[in-house]
Amino acid sequence: MTTVTVSDRPAGAAKADALVLASVKTDGGAELAAGHGLSKKAAAHVNVALRNTQAGGSPDELVRLSDVPEVAAPLVVVSGLGAAPEKSGFTAETLRRAAGAATRSLSGSAKVSVRFPGSDAALVGAVAEGALFGAYAFLEHRGESAKRAKAPVKAVIVHTDGAKDRGVKAAVKRAGVLAGHQNYARDLVNTAPNLLYPQTFAESVRARAAGTAVSVRVMDEKALAKAGCGGILGVGQGSARPPRIVTLTYKPAKARASLAYIGKGITFDSGGLCLKPGASMVTMKCDMAGAAAVAAAIFTIAELGLPVAVTGYLCLAENMTGSNAQRPGDVVTMRGGKTVEIINTDAEGRLVMGDGLALASEKQPDAIVDIATLTGAAVMALGHRTSAVMANDDDLRERVHAVATGAGESMWQMPLVEEVRSGMDSTVADFKHTGDRVGGMMVAATFLSEFIGKDKAGRLIPWAHLDIAGPAFNESAAFGYTPKGGTGYGVRTLVGLAEDHAAK
Repeated sequence: MTTVTVSDRPAGAAKADALVLASVKTDGGAELAAGHGLSKKAAAHVNVALRNTQAGGSPDELVRLSDVPEVAAPLVVVSGLGAAPEKSGFTAETLRRAAGAATRSLSGSAKVSVRFPGSDAALVGAVAEGALFGAYAFLEHRGESAKRAKAPVKAVIVHTDGAKDRGVKAAVKRAGVLAGHQNYARDLVNTAPNLLYPQTFAESVRARAAGTAVSVRVMDEKALAKAGCGGILGVGQGSARPPRIVTLTYKPAKARASLAYIGKGITFDSGGLCLKPGASMVTMKCDMAGAAAVAAAIFTIAELGLPVAVTGYLCLAENMTGSNAQRPGDVVTMRGGKTVEIINTDAEGRLVMGDGLALASEKQPDAIVDIATLTGAAVMALGHRTSAVMANDDDLRERVHAVATGAGESMWQMPLVEEVRSGMDSTVADFKHTGDRVGGMMVAATFLSEFIGKDKAGRLIPWAHLDIAGPAFNESAAFGYTPKGGTGYGVRTLVGLAEDHAAK
């Protein structure tokens, strides 16, 4: 795991394998961003080199310079920030992304120093986060090629004049905790599905929880049957590897709020009898990214010691085509007694989530948030980098969106409209698990809303649904701090929401 520290020593004097600086985009090309801390001679050398290489200073642009005078590090990497805002400084996400792009390019380095604009805790913390997010590689499955693979940067030093400030120190420490657990979520998503399935996922979480403030309970297929969780049992019945619901609980003394997080954990999705095309199955090991995000978020919240009680429900199943696979036309009884007619076995995520939402509702938390790679409709609407948030409560939806924006996770608010519910009417069960083909993102969310219970006052528990089908897995080239493969999307939003509740 990459470590991060903070220092107020001049960045140019730091003995590191590389020094990372930032550039801004100007009419004349790229130039060093303010606050670099270099000597006049070193800064002039870098600016001349930027002009000579025709650097533009655009985001994701990296310029590598060797032997810069009066700089101890043998290599200087200049990462573009884009044009400087006219009325305000660079956003945290801009700094986060530029720092990550640089450390991602420096795999194989032992120590990297980073000096970016901004000295307040929020910006320094964002630089630390980005640097750590970029310092990631999944090498677990390497065999012969492991000898050639470069390990991530081992240590990051963030240089700032405010290094002795308590807020800055806390922000950098938080960045280390957050990145460590987010990278755990990435590892889970990247693990091959023959190795990560419901049982081994549960074992991984239990092992990680050892010695922490998080308690773990695992419901196997017998316990799920006894609990009446027909949705997840129906999805998992076609696999030789039975389903699990893993409950993670963090309950500090004097908690200021209680939250429930539910994560979709389809460890592989073949589509079931409604089989996916072969090309569509290649990335279906990522269909458990929601559960991975929930697990990582709860471990982060616990390690940070936030005064918020959080319970996570990881709804784990494998959607396969075995001899007992679920059929279109089947009727299952969900937790709580509602019956559902199965229409398309490839719409399995909402079934496992329905049971998880019903279980969470029974504890009557202050708010429920579910997170799932749920619909292709979300990708069609919002692309590969933006998730959707829908909710039965306007305040919670807006709160989640604001937290996500602050955390640097792109999210768009979508409505839940009443008319989609009629398309889910069934002639043989309480309702179907699919509806009209149009508005598929809202149809899936509407199905989930059926399993939200009421609080002690008889009102619906505030609930938000995050459809992360787009940003959970990056099939394209790496960018910023985002690697190819599992991204860990959602961890920061879930942690930020708990922090937001802790601050109120």
